[in-house]
Amino acid sequence: MNPEQDFVLKTIESRDVHFVRFWFTDTLGAIKSFAVIPSELDWAFEEGMGFDGTCVAGFSTDSNSDMLAFPDPSTFQVLPWRPASNAVARMYCTIKTPDGEHATGDPRWVLDRICKRALDMGYSFNVGPELEYFYFKDPNGTEVLDQGGYFDLTSLDYASDLRRDTVLTLEKMGIPVEYSHHESGPSQHEIDLRFCDALSMADAVMTYKLVVKEVADKHGVYASFMPKPMEDQPGNGMHVHMSLLDLEGENLFYDENDPDGYRLTPLAKHFLAGLLHYAPEYCLVTNQTVNSYKRLVPNGDAPIGVTWSMNNRDSLIRVPGYRPNSPIACRFALRSPDPAANPYLAFAVLLAAGLKGISDELELDAPNEDASLKELSRNELRSRGIGVLPETLGEAVEIFAESELMREVLGEHIHDFLVKAKRDEWDEYQRHVSSWEHDRYLGVL
Repeated sequence: MNPEQDFVLKTIESRDVHFVRFWFTDTLGAIKSFAVIPSELDWAFEEGMGFDGTCVAGFSTDSNSDMLAFPDPSTFQVLPWRPASNAVARMYCTIKTPDGEHATGDPRWVLDRICKRALDMGYSFNVGPELEYFYFKDPNGTEVLDQGGYFDLTSLDYASDLRRDTVLTLEKMGIPVEYSHHESGPSQHEIDLRFCDALSMADAVMTYKLVVKEVADKHGVYASFMPKPMEDQPGNGMHVHMSLLDLEGENLFYDENDPDGYRLTPLAKHFLAGLLHYAPEYCLVTNQTVNSYKRLVPNGDAPIGVTWSMNNRDSLIRVPGYRPNSPIACRFALRSPDPAANPYLAFAVLLAAGLKGISDELELDAPNEDASLKELSRNELRSRGIGVLPETLGEAVEIFAESELMREVLGEHIHDFLVKAKRDEWDEYQRHVSSWEHDRYLGVL
């Protein structure tokens, strides 16, 4: 037994833990769980705990249904919202087949695999996401709790206590928080997690989303990460800040002597060029629902043109300049993703795009600081020679389906599953007749 496993067993005894939940996500990012009693953990660490993989979206087929969950002891945490006596803890799991192979549908393994490839190249991938969400009075509608705006700290910010309890709960689970504040929409909020390695951050994002919902439920309200829940209000984004470090922890993006004046290394420029070049191909992963594309519209909440900038906050990727002389602060902020994404797959495809930019030495175009680009349609952007993100889920899935890079990084199993699942979702949406269509056409046609 290794020291981490020993620590888990001793903590279980000292903290009166009676149930340990094994957590993992399906391919689409929905968190899954089953509980194990402490006496089974020795066996679970060595042999895994079996379950039916056909019950988990994207994991297996009927002919390959038996799966084993192996808990990662480094992710052990006691759940602070459960009682202190007869306590409940959790561990994230790696999913394998009975013959010991990694399950091809396991999103956590996909990210772990690409991160290890980066480490073999001498790179550590750090990310720091900013996830937005709304509080509503219940899950049956969009009645908000307040009419506050960006950074409000007044009686308008009715949910300050909910945010505070959420931050405290996250910190009890070992997840450090950098910022929390009211966002621009009524009853909209954001909590920013302190950057760390991508795999740990993906685990933290899943925990964060569950904690937000648990605390909201405790207060008798509902929290939603839906990308665009209200048509006349801002949508929810998941801006992803990212950087590459070397194995000694030095930032590989920063160069104060950059002849272009961007303070970026040649490696950083290639990485950024990769993120831009493959943005339409990975958009299905970072924006995976029909509703995601209600946010990606001209003059909307997120950029649709594939541009980067130093100062223009409406560009797809920005190089934040809060501390321009700090090497560790040098990073890229991608503004298109939303919190409906599976973070394991999202971080994996972003890293893969950046690494592909490095390996192919892709050239970086000049930054675009034109703030008026936000108001332009996709056709107007194309007429200026600017690439665009997909307009709909239907377009996104067809671009993704043809992407060799996406197939390579995700594996054929997940790639094929996403293509089928998202084509089905788009087809179902296309058959739906909305109230907008009734209002516009029923009385005149």
